[in-house]
Formats: sequence, structure tokens, C-alpha cells
Amino acid sequence: MPELISSPVRVEAAGEPPKLIDEFAGRASNGEERLSVARMRSPAGWREPGQRPEFDEYTVVLAGALQVDTENDTLEVLAGEAVLVRAGEWVRYSTPAGAEYVAVCLPAFSPDTVHRDAD
Repeated sequence: MPELISSPVRVEAAGEPPKLIDEFAGRASNGEERLSVARMRSPAGWREPGQRPEFDEYTVVLAGALQVDTENDTLEVLAGEAVLVRAGEWVRYSTPAGAEYVAVCLPAFSPDTVHRDAD
């Protein structure tokens, strides 16, 4: 039977200035370990530390632009586009002009499996 998810759970975000993370499915919201689905609303100038997560992360940009720095390149992901960062790849996300996007992590995001840089 279908299960309504009537509201997400607010999850603490890394980086500055603060962004909003609302998780609809995942470890924090409903104990789901297979994947997490979260809506992000990120202000202009937001930047988080680099990381090397143990999960694949699909990100669909709904508005604005997401900057994705890798070890070898910088991608600008615009509204209507998506990016996949595979487990084990180093990445740093930022939103120089602000963005709204949805992130899907497989398996579910966990602070223990993100492996953020000390920066």
C-alpha cells in the first residue's frame, strides 16, 4: 500500500552560510538505509568542505546553479540538469549564486560515511 510522507525532517547542514536540508526518506526521517531523498535550499555563497563519501549521489538542480568541484574539474550544474558523483570520488559542492536541488544518495546518507575534509 502506498505510504504518504506528509512532511520531511530537517537535517543539520555542513558548510557556510547555513543551507536548509529537508529529508523525505533516509536514515534521519524514516530509518531507510537503502537511499535518502532530500530537498536542499542553499543561499548564495554557500560552500561545504570537500568530501569522499561512501555513497553515490545523484543531484537534480531545480533552480539556480550548483558548482561541483572534483579532483580534476569544476562542473556548473544548472536548473534542469543533474550530476552523479560516485562513491569514493572526492567532491566539494557550492552555490555561488544560490540554488534549490534534490539529492538522492545510494545507500542513504550518513554523517559517518561522508568523510569530510578538515577544512
